[in-house]
Amino acid sequence: MNITDLTATELSNAIRSRAVSCREVMQAFVARIAAVNPTHNAIVSLRDGAELLRDADARDAELARGASATGPVGWMHGMPQAIKDMALTRGLRTTFGSPLHRELIPHEDGLMVQRMKAAGCIVIGKTNTPEFGLGSHTFNEVFGVTRNAFDPTRSAGGSSGGAAVALATRMLPVADGSDFMGSLRNPAGWNNVFGLRPSQGRVPLYPAADVWVTQLGTEGPMGRTVEDVARLLDVQAGPDPRVPLSLAPHASFADGLRDVDGPRARIGWLGDLQGHLAMEPGILDVCEQALRRLQGAGCAVEPTTLGGSPEAVWQAWLVWRRWLVAARIAPHLVNPAHRALIKPEALWEHDQAVDLTGAQVLQASAQRSAFYQLLLRLFERFDVLALPSAQVWPFNAGLRWPAQIGGREMDTYHRWMEVVIYATFAGLPCISVPAGFNAAGLPMGLQLIGRPQGDLALLRLARGYEQVALDVLAVRPGA
Repeated sequence: MNITDLTATELSNAIRSRAVSCREVMQAFVARIAAVNPTHNAIVSLRDGAELLRDADARDAELARGASATGPVGWMHGMPQAIKDMALTRGLRTTFGSPLHRELIPHEDGLMVQRMKAAGCIVIGKTNTPEFGLGSHTFNEVFGVTRNAFDPTRSAGGSSGGAAVALATRMLPVADGSDFMGSLRNPAGWNNVFGLRPSQGRVPLYPAADVWVTQLGTEGPMGRTVEDVARLLDVQAGPDPRVPLSLAPHASFADGLRDVDGPRARIGWLGDLQGHLAMEPGILDVCEQALRRLQGAGCAVEPTTLGGSPEAVWQAWLVWRRWLVAARIAPHLVNPAHRALIKPEALWEHDQAVDLTGAQVLQASAQRSAFYQLLLRLFERFDVLALPSAQVWPFNAGLRWPAQIGGREMDTYHRWMEVVIYATFAGLPCISVPAGFNAAGLPMGLQLIGRPQGDLALLRLARGYEQVALDVLAVRPGA
């Protein structure tokens, strides 16, 4: 048995049946990290190996007693987990990829981390992220660049780039991440794994300075299988009274996958929005090939249009993003000396919002509301909407961001990721599934956007896709 090749579900079963010990599991993953991480730089702030083995021994002792320290043995019992470096981890450095927080050691865990620890995971370190999680390319001045699982000269995507690469290269069995502008979907697509942005409110974020307005970002799961994604979502999801917009409890998402015998859905293919989205050659072809797999298995796929102005949605998105990002950056600029320690793209986001008015924010909110209603009308015809997970193939890791796509200039540092804003802006669940590879062996993902709070239906469709995409899923880094 090669422990690091097991799916997270298989690993959980092996640990709980005591087919393998938690010590053996920890030794296997620590060895894998030592072999792979120097090339890819996905896991950072790795804890001392002797400490990790002591933690693993404690989990084995709990199994011998028949229960964990916090109650019945959880799904993640003894499972090594590196937490994205945007989430608070008590006693373990949390930098947000920023030199300003290079030595920050939180005194509490974030809510998602609390839930994962309660399920039994052993936090071994963090996964790398861009500075403040901004930009879909994982690099920062604290830890450097995270490199793509399939080609270390290329970007891993972001901002959950470290998580996706650690997962794809078998340094982690399952991974957590977060998603504002495709941060769970873009790196999943670029590393041939599954990444789910849950419905807004499904995985509540706490602690948070604001629990009413800042709802564009959400934490969520990544996995090498859809079942693993669903099981981690079961751990992460659920209401919390401190987060008033969190969703009501839901029955197990993993249990809801048990009787999937093939995909059945009406899928609206949005493509490049009739040329609005600049797209590198080959991306639409690979995604359409993925859709043909679904079609062959029983889905109905139909090209469709958004039905409104994508540019109006983009402009409203910019207002919301500037408003929310500027609020995160502003406290760091109380000290003017900090400006030199913040990346230019984050400063640009802040400075763009300096003259933002309440009337502009309200107008953007009205545009967002109209966009949501527009999507509801599309869902009268379709169960799912489909788009590529990115507009470019993984690019040179030495670049900060693609300045142009197919000869079209990008007018912001994030315009090249416009394709991911639609699910975010509407608060809808969206999963990136592995779509295929180009001639250079670089991966691409396909976004599947579900109806409001339709996380389970979306996971069931992704599970059906998984059953007919085994050729794509079998391709491993280095193979």
